[in-house]
Amino acid sequence: MIGFIRGVVDEIEPDALLIDRGGIGFRVYVPVGALESGVRVGDEVKLYTHLNVKEDSLTLFGFFSRDDLEVFRLLVGVSGIGPKGAMGILSALTADDLRFAVLSDDAAFIAKAPGIGRKTAQKVILELKDKFQLEDAYEKKLAHTRQPENDDASGGDGKAAEKEAVEALCALGYSGTEALQAVRRVDGRGRMGTEEILKAALQEMI
Repeated sequence: MIGFIRGVVDEIEPDALLIDRGGIGFRVYVPVGALESGVRVGDEVKLYTHLNVKEDSLTLFGFFSRDDLEVFRLLVGVSGIGPKGAMGILSALTADDLRFAVLSDDAAFIAKAPGIGRKTAQKVILELKDKFQLEDAYEKKLAHTRQPENDDASGGDGKAAEKEAVEALCALGYSGTEALQAVRRVDGRGRMGTEEILKAALQEMI
């Protein structure tokens, strides 16, 4: 019904933004990370929204990216997790971290979210694992963290080698998040092959 809302931040609440759009104030609940991103009263923002409809209320949940919104909707689709639970998870974990945690069966990492026990975390993994692909998760994480000045320095082959090194580390038992972080710490990885990146990343993890 409401795909996104663009307006001026009128108030910042502990868990929501009050957006002035044409003289109407829309209360949009957002992840904690969105509130800590530097947004200020008076800023114009665009939030991709999910409208939750109940018999006695209409609640808007908003995100600065379509990716976060898509992951939120996947979480809401998990049995036993409602919009507030999904928002809690995305307040504690980024969408990228959640994808890697699911793909690497890291229930303990997901259980860091407030109100999410280990059993619920395992349910998230069970129901979402077939919704995520490691290659897609890696590419999205790389797109979110890559610095513009590094775009030309890392060609297609370099990116493929990084991805393969992450996959190899996951196969060795490391979580997706640990693997990606170790690979990203390798200096000069854009000029290395998969085996060289893997060896260097393993040194980083010792």
